[in-house]
Amino acid sequence: MTPPSSTPLVSVVPFVLVLAGIAILPLAAPGFWDRNRNKAVFSALLAAPVAAWLLVTAPGLLIHAAHEYGSFLCLLGSLFVVAGGIHLAGDLRASPRTNTSILGIGALLASLIGTTGASMLLIRLLLRTNSERRHTSHIPLFFILLVSNAGGLLTPLGDPPLFLGFLRGVPFVWTLRLFPIWVLAVGYLLALFYWIDRRAYARETAADLAKDSLQVEPLRIHGRLNLVWLALIVLSVFLPSPLRESAMVVSAIASLVIGGNTGRNLNEFSFAPIAEVAILFAGIFVTMTPALLLLEQHGPALGLSAPWHFFFVSGALSSVLDNAPTYLTFLTAAQSTATSLGLPMDVVSVPASLLAAVSAGSVLMGANTYIGNGPNFMVKSMAEASGYRMPSFGRYAVMAILILSPVYAVTAILVGQY
Repeated sequence: MTPPSSTPLVSVVPFVLVLAGIAILPLAAPGFWDRNRNKAVFSALLAAPVAAWLLVTAPGLLIHAAHEYGSFLCLLGSLFVVAGGIHLAGDLRASPRTNTSILGIGALLASLIGTTGASMLLIRLLLRTNSERRHTSHIPLFFILLVSNAGGLLTPLGDPPLFLGFLRGVPFVWTLRLFPIWVLAVGYLLALFYWIDRRAYARETAADLAKDSLQVEPLRIHGRLNLVWLALIVLSVFLPSPLRESAMVVSAIASLVIGGNTGRNLNEFSFAPIAEVAILFAGIFVTMTPALLLLEQHGPALGLSAPWHFFFVSGALSSVLDNAPTYLTFLTAAQSTATSLGLPMDVVSVPASLLAAVSAGSVLMGANTYIGNGPNFMVKSMAEASGYRMPSFGRYAVMAILILSPVYAVTAILVGQY
């Protein structure tokens, strides 16, 4: 069955309520929200009417949403499980230089093993390294901005939107052309973090700094066999579906069965963070379908034509709609715009400037909220479990946008040069 020709505006209400619930309930009802079972009830109640409507009007769209959700969860879940079996033991000196180095390495790894893989591999080390300090609330925040998002801009392995573009025909090496934007974002965030962390470090007490120095331990790697399964997951992205997802699941199971438990035990591994992501994103993938339909049906009326238009609009919606399906929607919109305006094409019938704009907007602005990109919520959950104070949904969004605004302003100019 084809998609409904006219999507009622009321169909977007459940999606708005999902976003509002994620933003408000952790503050208004923390006891209720702390239980994944309650999150599941909340997500199911709001997704059910949308699923029923889609089942009647366009079951194919519901199946498509379920398939995208399955692929999304297989990638994030397998990387979470396998990376969770790799433990970087040790406790480094929690100096601004050390923290900045970890974030820089994470930004590089994000384009090689994905933002999820890099996040799960390094977040525990960073949290443990800074556990003796008190002024640390900015550290997980910058980790999300750098490692969980901006660092993944260089390859299709880095972030789900770019991987979907690769599946749609964008050459694997094309995203390397985004290197100037990657350098801008990563360089600026590392410099700003170092400045902020130096000021925070100066506020630490002498007793806490002495404790940090006494607890320094050299780095050691436990669970090395899981590096094999991690490599297999990375290679599996080149397989067609469903072989791709099957290989990811098999790698995750192999990691659990024969990958060794030492790393997982030392990491105090728990399925709770990925369970939270699975529950909330199940509701998001279903309820956001009408929102994407409305965007597709009324997209031409938005008047998008310049690269900076596509950068900001695709980025803004990636902040709340999940950046992977939003990328595909605006990739299609860019193709239509290019055809109607007679613009020169680069790849997949899209001018390089529009493709760069959609790619950069989807990846960079996925950092604007906890739901903009899959690893964001997992890092938040793990940081809170380690005793770090994380900002609320709304406060995080305000802080992230303020921090990244200079990057957005310059990138809006750069994408027009492609």
